[in-house]
Amino acid sequence: MRFWNQSCGANALNSLGSNRVRSAALVACTAFVVCTGAQAADQGPRPESTANPEAWPALKSPIAADAALEARIDSLLQRMSLEDKVGQVVQGDLDSLSPADLQLYRLGSVLAGGNSEPGKRYNASAKEWLDLADALYQASVNRNDGGPVIPVLLGIDAVHGHNNVVGATLFPHNIGLGAINDAELVGRIAAATAEELRSTGFEWTFAPTVTVPRDDRWGRTYEGYSEDGALVARYATAVVQGLQGSIGDDGFLDQKHVIASSKHFIGDGGTFEGHDKGDTRVSEAELRDIHGAGHIAALQAGTQTVMASFSSWNGQKMHGNYSLLTEVLKQRLGFDGFVVGDWNGHGEVKGCSNQSCAASFNAGVDMFMAPDSWRDVYDNTLSQVRSGAIAIARLDDAVRRILRVKLRLGLFEAGAPSSRALGGKFDLLGSDKNRALAREAVRRSLVLLKNNGGLLPVSPRQRVLVAGDGADNIGKQSGGWTLTWQGTGTKTEDFPNAESIWQGIRSAVKAAGGEAELSVEGRYEQRPDVAVVVFGEDPYAEFIGDVPHLGYQLDAPKDLQLLRSLKSAGIPVVAVFLSGRPMWVNPHLNASNAFVAAWLPGSEGGGIADVLFSDGDGKPRYAFEGRLPFSWPRSAAQSPLNAGQDDYDPLFPLGFGLSYGQTADLPELSELPGVSAAASQSGLFFARGAEADGLRWWLANSEGESLAVAQLPSLDLVAGVRMLATDHTAQEDARRFVFRSQGGSAELRSTTAIALSALSKESPFLVVTLKVSEAPQGALRVGIGQQTIDISAELRGFKPNEWLSIAVPVHCPATAPIVDDVTTVFHIQSSGATDLALSRIALGVGADRVVKCPSAP
Repeated sequence: MRFWNQSCGANALNSLGSNRVRSAALVACTAFVVCTGAQAADQGPRPESTANPEAWPALKSPIAADAALEARIDSLLQRMSLEDKVGQVVQGDLDSLSPADLQLYRLGSVLAGGNSEPGKRYNASAKEWLDLADALYQASVNRNDGGPVIPVLLGIDAVHGHNNVVGATLFPHNIGLGAINDAELVGRIAAATAEELRSTGFEWTFAPTVTVPRDDRWGRTYEGYSEDGALVARYATAVVQGLQGSIGDDGFLDQKHVIASSKHFIGDGGTFEGHDKGDTRVSEAELRDIHGAGHIAALQAGTQTVMASFSSWNGQKMHGNYSLLTEVLKQRLGFDGFVVGDWNGHGEVKGCSNQSCAASFNAGVDMFMAPDSWRDVYDNTLSQVRSGAIAIARLDDAVRRILRVKLRLGLFEAGAPSSRALGGKFDLLGSDKNRALAREAVRRSLVLLKNNGGLLPVSPRQRVLVAGDGADNIGKQSGGWTLTWQGTGTKTEDFPNAESIWQGIRSAVKAAGGEAELSVEGRYEQRPDVAVVVFGEDPYAEFIGDVPHLGYQLDAPKDLQLLRSLKSAGIPVVAVFLSGRPMWVNPHLNASNAFVAAWLPGSEGGGIADVLFSDGDGKPRYAFEGRLPFSWPRSAAQSPLNAGQDDYDPLFPLGFGLSYGQTADLPELSELPGVSAAASQSGLFFARGAEADGLRWWLANSEGESLAVAQLPSLDLVAGVRMLATDHTAQEDARRFVFRSQGGSAELRSTTAIALSALSKESPFLVVTLKVSEAPQGALRVGIGQQTIDISAELRGFKPNEWLSIAVPVHCPATAPIVDDVTTVFHIQSSGATDLALSRIALGVGADRVVKCPSAP
């Protein structure tokens, strides 16, 4: 079977000239791969979620079999107790265990998941990270019962540098790297990341993400390099080799490298309507040739681990798909490392829970990622092996794979993390060399979408106004997975080895003799010659980043107002757009003279000034090299949008990007978005950790002082009321409210009025899913608009920490006027201390408890 068109490789694409020709070639390559795959996969009828291994390429491990290593594994298996073996297939999160637990349970691995860090402090020092790594290692090897000593494997999500640690280099997120189309550069970034990881004791990163996002509404789009599987495949090879070293080289898996993890297997970028953890409804040919391209390349480069996807394929969860995890990945593709699950992903398999899932293990997951459920998973897996629900041969196979990876890494002889080659070398974090590499990546990732009148490059000898809330905000320019899981709640001082975009511009302008002024709101004391406005998406990660459409700020166009105000004053405007995906920004393009897609550049904001400003002779200092790794939408409703589809009509095609010297101006664009301005008009106001489009939380104390909450935790910005992220069915998918004795309130406010009377005809209740940790000491009123009802009596009947839904009538005509156009879609007010959490707020009809309207006075 011919799997791959080699003419679609990097050399072929790099040799193409114009953007238009290059884009057409990418379309042809994508179409070719899909067509050839469809022919090869036609093997007759079978269940849509069951793969046909014969339709996949027959591969074998690129690492030669090592008889001595396998004999060592045999010896270890013979000496291991059943408890030892089960321990190896379980991974817990450091936020839910202590080093002492490893001596009792002998877990195979510990991960530092999102928002898990030493001392539960997101800004813990590098030394604290290393000390914790040492403590976990020492506990895992401290054994006096005669059993075999097997060191623990420490894993972490280092997805754009060592992004959990203060001071580390933050490289552009993958979407920005995809715009560069340079696998060699991406390989160097991976190698630098590996060294920074090793300095703090980690030896395994959950990267590369080789997803191929096909619907940009997905909240993880920025974790993908491109919608083009061929580019993703080239990068997969380079990143795995950068992290692990190249097979056959002396440095392969040495102490300057780390274990890689190809994720997420398979199809996570193709879910229906871009829903995180959703269902990928595609043919096996498309699954293989588009979504499998990066995985196959990573396997051929020798990735030692593969992470199973949260998503489903044609209705079956990947964590439970035997045909793909075992028959295809391990048998047909020859993978001899181990498969790790994703965060409690086994619990989503039919018939399973977070605490127990023999089906997932039998399907091919070798190591449960059971962050907070690991004790139960350990106990239940042990019971399932004893009962025969899990065959001992299957357990031995999984343990063999895990031991093989640990032995290849040299973990048994490595000693404590601090004693290894790079352990404690904290000068690697944010080193000059790595920051220079990151700055190069920023420069080369920028995509110029508009340059009317040749405004760019800007002379740095002028008076430059820098505006927008992204200008001096390193957290915003770095995006999600930056010190915290969602990338929120950080401060400027958390980034000691970083430069904001404003700081980079100020340095460039000052060095040339010009003047630069920062004003987020766009105000100025002296009229500027040019304005650079930096704006875009606030940080997010995973499902919280899912959006219903690609329209940017349709409900609250504050950034558009800023651009228009400056342009209407006759000031030339350069827009620098920060985003984790292409978005419909036609009005913003119209309101700017020049427009740059800067993606999520990371810690080196100075790389943007490098390209925007000219040298002393007025010539560009650096070229605009970036080309779109994703198609740019013509309307906010245009998703999915991928090169090669029948109705392909983007505003800017895959591979587009202007260069200096091109003179064609962008004409005025339509400003009709093609979607309803407010997704909140659907009656769903808050779910899965995110407010509906156009809504924002506001907190107020008992004195009426209020403040919009832009990041979490709220840190008592309003005295007496706190808002924090908490978990219900997934990580940080709920909000916790802590009211102190004097009470206070929280509201979900909309920027536009919502016609409640129409919505509530079929859904007459405001249904709130909540959990009470501390029952209200006084009245607690809940409602919509100005109408609220005291539900404190009902809440006092809730069991502590039990999630239940409660329905409150939208209209109580006897006690309050019927509300119609409202801007406050949810209101909760406490007259005393209480502690509760909310995970869903929507109009509906059914709930566990229904509150009646109060009688008329």
